[in-house]
Amino acid sequence: MININGSIIETNEASLSVHNRGLTYGDAVFETIKVNNRPLFWESHYFRLVSSMRILRMEIPMNFTIEFLEKQIMDLLKAINLSSKSYKVKLIVYRSEGGLYNPDSRDIEYIITAMPLANDIYVLNESKYEIELFKDYFVAPNLLSNIKTNNKVLNVIGSIFAQENNYQNCLILNTNKNVIEALNGNVFLLKNNIVKTPPLTDGCLKGVLREQVIKIISDLDHYT
Repeated sequence: MININGSIIETNEASLSVHNRGLTYGDAVFETIKVNNRPLFWESHYFRLVSSMRILRMEIPMNFTIEFLEKQIMDLLKAINLSSKSYKVKLIVYRSEGGLYNPDSRDIEYIITAMPLANDIYVLNESKYEIELFKDYFVAPNLLSNIKTNNKVLNVIGSIFAQENNYQNCLILNTNKNVIEALNGNVFLLKNNIVKTPPLTDGCLKGVLREQVIKIISDLDHYT
């Protein structure tokens, strides 16, 4: 099942125009949300989403409230009707079709998809985990680098590089050659009870859980 603009339909019956602006111009933003009975950290996800929409100068509908979108997510999960308690939900917002680089409209449309997760809780992966610097391409630090658009070509190429070289992940560099993040997440360094993470001005993605992770790790007294 998939939710397209509030209509829940079978996935194999869903279709999008070949002129969809998210496809043709990358004119879209998205959020990936874990749902365990309800969307986790939903307020942070929602405000990052609408902030990104404003930066891209999308028109945010009056009904596009935090309550409205949460209901859209939960309605989809009810329609899927599986026994799983936890889901990975992806909410994509894209500008309505029309125009070339300059859009005919600033109105938006959205898609919500969901897939069940094997574990209801976060599980620590204790298997081998080797990383490397990805130096083929770099991120230019600016406001657009901080938002979660659907243009993730660097992350895709980096992931292929990691797989081809038997790495489990890679660290991404900005044009100043500073480490800013991993291919699929933020980077934190803990030393002497001090948590450090790259600043947004370096071009890293504005992570939903950055502040929460910093606080949680800082409160763990048994770390030295």
